Amino acid sequence: MPPGVGPFDALLLVSFGGPERPEDVVPFLQNVTRGRGVPAERLAEVGAHYHRFGGRSPINDQCRSLLTAIDTDLAAAGLDLPVYWGNRNWDPYLQQTVAQMAADGVKHAACLLTSAYSSYSGCRQYRENLADARAAAGSDAPTLSRLRHYFNHPGFVEPFVDATLESLAHLDQGVRDGARLVFVTHSIPTSMNDASGRSPAGTSGGAYVRQHRDVAATVAARVQQVSGGEHAYDVAYCSRSGPAQVPWLEPDVNDHLRAVAASGTEAVVVVPIGFVSDHMEVIFDLDTEAAATAAELGLAFGRAATPGTDPRFVALVRDLVLERVASACATAGAGAPPARVSLGELGPSWDVCPAGCCANPRGPRPALCGADS
Repeated sequence: MPPGVGPFDALLLVSFGGPERPEDVVPFLQNVTRGRGVPAERLAEVGAHYHRFGGRSPINDQCRSLLTAIDTDLAAAGLDLPVYWGNRNWDPYLQQTVAQMAADGVKHAACLLTSAYSSYSGCRQYRENLADARAAAGSDAPTLSRLRHYFNHPGFVEPFVDATLESLAHLDQGVRDGARLVFVTHSIPTSMNDASGRSPAGTSGGAYVRQHRDVAATVAARVQQVSGGEHAYDVAYCSRSGPAQVPWLEPDVNDHLRAVAASGTEAVVVVPIGFVSDHMEVIFDLDTEAAATAAELGLAFGRAATPGTDPRFVALVRDLVLERVASACATAGAGAPPARVSLGELGPSWDVCPAGCCANPRGPRPALCGADS
């Protein structure tokens, strides 16, 4: 129903947050790890990563750029939808943002998470944060509806295809054809992966790994289709932060680079499919640490860009909003169900998470945007 936006009168960009000054680093890391039993020495180690880049994470600036791009795209499409932004772990905090939305008279906001995949830390924990923020805002708090997971939406996948092709093109011609693609995402505990996508209603777990493998297969196939050359590929992980005795998803990207070099591979292109923009996990774990490992091994190394503010990724947000509007209209008997686009084998994700999906490993907490809200 252009130029209107159906039930929505605002869009809320929901992100992780990051420190913006050296003195922010320790308080930020304490926010991130509170209650998780992360050793102090690990916090010091991760803090050193931030100080290496001036004590500032790039994520907030990237959110500002994305917010501006989304606002411009919506306006160009004739959609009057103010865009707000709130973080889990640093200013602007979600609680402050939702309170401001309530003061501004917002009644119903669509929420886009800067996490494309299913898992507790990537979805349900944000839904818990939204519940906390809405409860704190009181009776005037807006309704908050999460837009669906977009890991396999063309607006997310196709920028990775082009970025992979570009990174391959920058490799020396002598090693380009044999380059291996290494798709990388944030590691999580194996128990969290097992619970991802699982619900008492019967949906199975393991969604986090399954979704990443589907995206990796889709990007690799599209790269082959465009370039005419087939590249072997794998999925690896970065940024493990939990206690040593707790199993996390493996292989670590550095261990994996050592294994592929030992097998005779001469070049790799690392593709950070787990990230929407160049977070600290990308600029340190990949551009710094993995690149150094590759240099030590004599591996030619390339790193594909993240979507960031690619126009296709920005337009994805508008597409998901209008898809949700069309779905609401269809439910009310005022139109046909929307075309829900996706690539790969898994199909489009759900709008409303099933009850119990991606359960909190520390026990139940209120969460919005699900059947058990």
